[in-house]
Amino acid sequence: MSELYSAEEAAQVLGLQVRTVRNYVREGRLPGVRIGKQYRIARADLEAFTAGGLARDEVLTGVVQPEPAATLPHGAAEVSSVAQLEGIAPHAGERLERILTAAALAGSAQAGPVLRVEPIYDEDRRRMKVVIVGPLAEVADVLRILDAFTRERGSLDAS
Repeated sequence: MSELYSAEEAAQVLGLQVRTVRNYVREGRLPGVRIGKQYRIARADLEAFTAGGLARDEVLTGVVQPEPAATLPHGAAEVSSVAQLEGIAPHAGERLERILTAAALAGSAQAGPVLRVEPIYDEDRRRMKVVIVGPLAEVADVLRILDAFTRERGSLDAS
């Protein structure tokens, strides 16, 4: 029998808000089932969503433990940033979300403060806001990814 995760556990693995995971399941972007009033996501589906590997060692061993409150080591710096992209087509928004999720997972696999990336797409306005919180270098890397994505000819508005 496959191991099932709650939306809360899946959010912890992905480094996303629980609400975002629930929306992904409702939209069909992340396979899951509703059992009673809760969503359950199979381990295999979570691994497939994260391009073949989960980010947290605790989940790989089958034990999910809450992470301690984030504290920065002495002399460390963290930055928060919000980027807004206008005129982005739905499929381009989905593509960018996958790219950013992969970048966040790669950043969170390293020791130290965790990189958090939260893309929010508004289909009616064709706008995406990306909230980024984490160490300076990792946030700068995500901003470079966003810059490269927006500079690609036709990457935002292609139909």
